[in-house]
Amino acid sequence: MKNKMKKEFLKKTDPKIYQLIQKEFQRQKNGLEMIASENFTSSAVLEAMANVLTNKYAEGYPGKRYYSGNQFIDKIEETAIKRCKKLFSAEHANVQPHSGTQANMAAYLSILKPGDKVLAMDLASGGHLSHGAKFNFSGKFYRFIYYGVNKKTEKIDLDEVEKIAKKAKPKLIIAGGSSYPRKIDFRGFAKIARKVRAYFMADIAHIAGLVAAKIHPSPVPYADIVTSTTQKTLRGPRGGFILCKIKDRFKKIYHPKDKKNLAQKIDSAVFPGCQGGPLEHIIAAKAVAFKEALSQRFVNYQKQTIKNAKVLAETLKQGGLKLISQGTDTHLILIDLTPLGLSGKKVESALEDVGIYVNKNVIPFDKRKPTDPSGIRIGTPALTTRGMKEKEMKVIGLLILAIIYGLNKKSVKEKVKKTVKELSRAFPLPNE
Repeated sequence: MKNKMKKEFLKKTDPKIYQLIQKEFQRQKNGLEMIASENFTSSAVLEAMANVLTNKYAEGYPGKRYYSGNQFIDKIEETAIKRCKKLFSAEHANVQPHSGTQANMAAYLSILKPGDKVLAMDLASGGHLSHGAKFNFSGKFYRFIYYGVNKKTEKIDLDEVEKIAKKAKPKLIIAGGSSYPRKIDFRGFAKIARKVRAYFMADIAHIAGLVAAKIHPSPVPYADIVTSTTQKTLRGPRGGFILCKIKDRFKKIYHPKDKKNLAQKIDSAVFPGCQGGPLEHIIAAKAVAFKEALSQRFVNYQKQTIKNAKVLAETLKQGGLKLISQGTDTHLILIDLTPLGLSGKKVESALEDVGIYVNKNVIPFDKRKPTDPSGIRIGTPALTTRGMKEKEMKVIGLLILAIIYGLNKKSVKEKVKKTVKELSRAFPLPNE
């Protein structure tokens, strides 16, 4: 009844926005969401986001707010922090960042000065915009040097990373990205960082759910700082968080006059460093998502996500497509369309026409523009949330192949569109 009343209020107050939300709901309901960075939250997470918590201003941290009336807000944020630390076995957690990029911004602000050197994965190899892209704040404020992937294996070569690190002597080394489909050796990165006296930061925005379920190596034991989003494999609300060690191991070298430990530096960098009042309704939803992630059901979900990705990758390979690094260890697959003479933009559009949503993506050593690259990135988190398994992945793989090889065939598109609708009806959204 409460949900019905909310819909009636919105419909009456702003029918235009109400109708657009309904249309978006139908799009999600009737299509196959395969964008690797998207997922479907539970109804509990959605409910935690849409409530009176959005009315409260809560600048500061639990017990140290700049406004009164935060006694319940404090308990909510403390619960989110406690669950986050337990989930990742972390010494310290900050759950206030509004996004992964703002988590990264705060991480940099806590230990770097403008102009400091940072070593990170280049964008084409799988890195992220906030890892030094020239048009991003990170590339404007700091000096980024890059490592990529081996041209033959299309995987990270730690020997090459070490060579670059020894030559460049960065103050910070970053591991993690947005389109790298293989497991990352966080321990190996940490060894390199120690050799060159660099802080080590891991960005696990994409693989946080896999790490939480312990089916991908965790960077927490090795990294000084870990940043992430909550909405991808973690299946929470759109937002970010930061994990870190309490002790700053380079305090005497880089921050001799700073009396704060690393955890205090992180907290100060988030607020008042780069954010104002936290979004406490989103923090409540993060708390719910962390609790869900602590369950065996969530672990089983992550295992199925990996199984689905591997079956989908194999189906695409058998169909003649070239996959970056020949496959995947995670939830995502990166397809190289170069051998077919197609662009990612064209294939993305063709798949969208039949209700299959992917995203165009640059590939390692891409010769095309980022706005019209040579690859497409696909993922299995959202489909797995809907309950789809290996059988459905084989079918969907064949649908993707049919569209790629029959871009201009109307009859093919009609058949694929019909099958997409049937699959969507058979596997409803978690909050339908």
